[in-house]
Amino acid sequence: MYDYLVVGAGLYGAVFAYEAKKAGKKCLVIDKRDHIAGNIYCKEIEGIQVHQYGAHIFHTSNKEVWEYVNQFAEFNHYINSPVAVYKDETYNLPFNMNTFNKMWGVRTPAEAQAKIAEQRAEYHIENPQNLEEQALMLVGKDVYQKLIKGYTEKQWGRDCKDLPAFIIKRLPCRFIYDNNYFNDRYQGIPIGGYTKIVEKMLDGIEVRLDTDYFEFIKENPDIADKTLFTGMIDQFYDFCYGPLQYRSVRFETEVLDCENYQGNAVVNYTEREVPYTRIIEHKHFEFGKQPKTVISREYSSEWKPGAEPYYPVNNDENNALYEKYKALADQETKVIFGGRLGDYKYYDMDKVIEAALRTVQKELQ
Repeated sequence: MYDYLVVGAGLYGAVFAYEAKKAGKKCLVIDKRDHIAGNIYCKEIEGIQVHQYGAHIFHTSNKEVWEYVNQFAEFNHYINSPVAVYKDETYNLPFNMNTFNKMWGVRTPAEAQAKIAEQRAEYHIENPQNLEEQALMLVGKDVYQKLIKGYTEKQWGRDCKDLPAFIIKRLPCRFIYDNNYFNDRYQGIPIGGYTKIVEKMLDGIEVRLDTDYFEFIKENPDIADKTLFTGMIDQFYDFCYGPLQYRSVRFETEVLDCENYQGNAVVNYTEREVPYTRIIEHKHFEFGKQPKTVISREYSSEWKPGAEPYYPVNNDENNALYEKYKALADQETKVIFGGRLGDYKYYDMDKVIEAALRTVQKELQ
């Protein structure tokens, strides 16, 4: 009946289905949730576009991807400039001269670099073996203990000594007075939210929601020539080698009867004792002036069956296990795996689009 069964109506599946339809292919998109757009789904509350699955800021240095996504939405000029709260202190992120000035009272890059070098020298780290060592080498003891350690251990549910060094390499560290978190040339939030982007991509394509793939395929084994699967690769193979590890996130969202709660879209809470990792105030993504505001507290937890898997835990043990599943996937002729769960890999949104376009172009050659 269909050329492709696309499992997952998130960004990866939507890009694939959109491009396949343009090429004359017939697609059926299914999703176990009751809405499209996956984790970038936005729901309007009090006139505010609420990011239901956490903050999503689109950023890329790839001009082609930027022009591609601008087909489907107009983007504002939002710049991601989060702040971090430690006890009664507030710091700018990413780590920059504003951070170092507040931390140590230094004013020049040379003074900040000298302070970090002084703290780094205490540890004699040349080849960081874990996240803690990487952080100490990058920013020294004070920044690590106040702004990295507690937040990271809440986020990943593991001691920093038990996490791979590469995780912290994504965190910018700059010796300029610039609070822009990302270095990418293009950045913004789609006016009216992300859901509209996926709606436009899936326009004219059959979509069935509240549909579990594993139940659906039992009843419709021959419904499509090929399947694009963006769910958990270990679940696809019935966890035959054992489950991969993921982190999940729980959100507590509430409407507040005030215009402005925290003065910023993203505020991280870096103390280990504060149970949530951050508070999102959604209206600031679109510079909202609504009389009320909506905030979401984020709580990180270990994934368990029934919860939503958010982040792959890409340590050596899990990566080795994934390679076993990938070996099975590479033998498939009728199933393609993709996305954060299918590839067991963290993707920013621009990288999701890049990967989906590569996949569909290869398919349609």
